[in-house]
Amino acid sequence: MKATPSSTEPRPGRSTVLALLAGAVLISFSGVWVKTAQVDPAVSAFYRVFIGGFVLLALARHRGELKTPETRHWMLGILCGLMFALDLFFYHHSIGYIGPGLGTILPNFQVFILGGAGILFLGERVRPIYFLSVPLAFAGLFMIVGLDWDALDDAYRLGVYFGFAAAACYAGYLLSLRKFQSEQAGASRFYVITLVSFTTAVFLAAEVLRTGASFGIPDLRSLFALLALGLFSQVIGWILITNALPKLRASLSGLILLLQPALAFVWDVLFFHRPTSPVNWIGVGVTLAAIYLGTARKKVKAGKKGAPV
Repeated sequence: MKATPSSTEPRPGRSTVLALLAGAVLISFSGVWVKTAQVDPAVSAFYRVFIGGFVLLALARHRGELKTPETRHWMLGILCGLMFALDLFFYHHSIGYIGPGLGTILPNFQVFILGGAGILFLGERVRPIYFLSVPLAFAGLFMIVGLDWDALDDAYRLGVYFGFAAAACYAGYLLSLRKFQSEQAGASRFYVITLVSFTTAVFLAAEVLRTGASFGIPDLRSLFALLALGLFSQVIGWILITNALPKLRASLSGLILLLQPALAFVWDVLFFHRPTSPVNWIGVGVTLAAIYLGTARKKVKAGKKGAPV
């Protein structure tokens, strides 16, 4: 997913860096839109991919990049959709319990899950710093939530569990998406993510129907939030990021993308008045630094196939 340019390649232009910055900023508002929408978490997740899917469909059709998927590709698209639906389900519920800030930081723990998968299944050798990053991330997390776990109420603890579940599902989504994209060599990114968006919407719609939640949008404020979630988080932010990543060094892109969880925490404090002490802020910094170290983990073992996620 991330490509590291060779030393002979020209340095990326300012526009590429700005595009990645803009994408990270746009997606950092995802939790804000979810909380502002004031609808069931599964409903906001559904509208995110449903609205975004139609925009992507229009773009793919305009570019003449639509095609009928083969049966195997349908199966891979369904697997991606299931994993992304589970990720969004847990992520949106987590936001409701612990807020957009921590609710966005926790899914980024997926870097450690992917690291473990790389070691176990892809023959990756990791730098020693990776093994330091895992306990460092949890140390930072404890600085955010507090050391006395039993003192937290049940809803807050459930939100933390859901955040970790979102991380696991997001890691599964990235792995399945990489497989899907590798089998769709030459196909446009619009085609792939459009198919994934609609399969994700089907799973989330089934969950809404199962629980008896309403698809109704209560007011204009909620409508605006859901439109922003679908347009900016599912489409524009994604396009800016995926177009910029192959043109930047992995170290630089990883650092810039940390803006997304960092700003999500800032928005939580500014817009929803999350009580935050200096220790909490230090914990945020420590956790994000550990996540960054976790992304710079890979050395691929000779003779084994393995591509960076």
